[in-house]
Amino acid sequence: MKRALAIPLVLILALAAGGIFYWQRANDHEAPPTALTLYGNIDIRQVQLAFNGSDRIDRMLVKEGESVRQGQLLATLDPARLQHNADLLEAQLAAQQQVLARLKAGNRPEEIRKARADAEAAKIEADNAEHTYRRLKELVARRFVAQQQADDAKAAADAARAKYESARALLRLEELGARAEDIAAAGATLKANEAALALARTQLADASLYAPADGIIQDRILEPGDMAAPQLSVYTLALTDPVWVRAYVQGADLGKIHPGMRAAVSTDSYPGKRYRAWLGYISPSAEFTPKSVETTEVRSKLVYQVRIFVCNPQNELRLGMPATVTIALDQPQSANAGAPDCQTP
Repeated sequence: MKRALAIPLVLILALAAGGIFYWQRANDHEAPPTALTLYGNIDIRQVQLAFNGSDRIDRMLVKEGESVRQGQLLATLDPARLQHNADLLEAQLAAQQQVLARLKAGNRPEEIRKARADAEAAKIEADNAEHTYRRLKELVARRFVAQQQADDAKAAADAARAKYESARALLRLEELGARAEDIAAAGATLKANEAALALARTQLADASLYAPADGIIQDRILEPGDMAAPQLSVYTLALTDPVWVRAYVQGADLGKIHPGMRAAVSTDSYPGKRYRAWLGYISPSAEFTPKSVETTEVRSKLVYQVRIFVCNPQNELRLGMPATVTIALDQPQSANAGAPDCQTP
């Protein structure tokens, strides 16, 4: 009787062993996963905003948490000193422009006519002095006048002739106008004045601080009355675009992904909500697992950093927020879809 019961028991055990064997074989050939899940944190870019000049802050126009647009005025310095300097240089430039214009235009016709008249009057005076000297010279020969009178007449004639030559030379200068060297020097001075004015206007423009891109004011560091300088940050601006998830991929999974693959991102802060995303960057070099995600099991493993850029139209994602990324692995290699339209629902 016992032997009859032992045979069925052996058969049952054999069937059980065979079932376990075939179940293990089936699990060994199960289909590969169709999606890759990564865990990381939201990351953004931050900009330290500072004035490009040094002066006392006059106005601070935004506060922490305010959204700003590219080109929006954020703060200003006291412009009085810079404005006065620009006004002074503008006046000097205008004066130098007139100097150069006068040199290029030459002398006025009235000045030339006066110089010509002076030259003619000097010629008449020189001719008269010459005639006087000749008459006195004849009278000296006849012993009607003293030799001293003739000598004085000759000196007067020579002086009149020299005065006439000087008047002729002055007329020539009036007709020729300014020298080319003087015009060139005045032009160079004008360019120097223009450059000085342009610099003053640039410094005046630097007294206004504008947002370089869309973002949110994260920190307001200085206040009106503080002394600003290029080395001192006034605001910290958190850019709202781009926003990405910083995650890490093991080497075994590296061949499953490529840039441009579409992805979905979810967070604990908004359960059930999925954000459209795409794989935008894969690090070309490996690194040890960062301490922020390090565990005892993976602390010595090499991983590759990836950036999954996320659509964030409602500005719900914040710096450092934990996020889960799901990448479908059945996307064709040639798709390279890239960024989706973040504005469409």
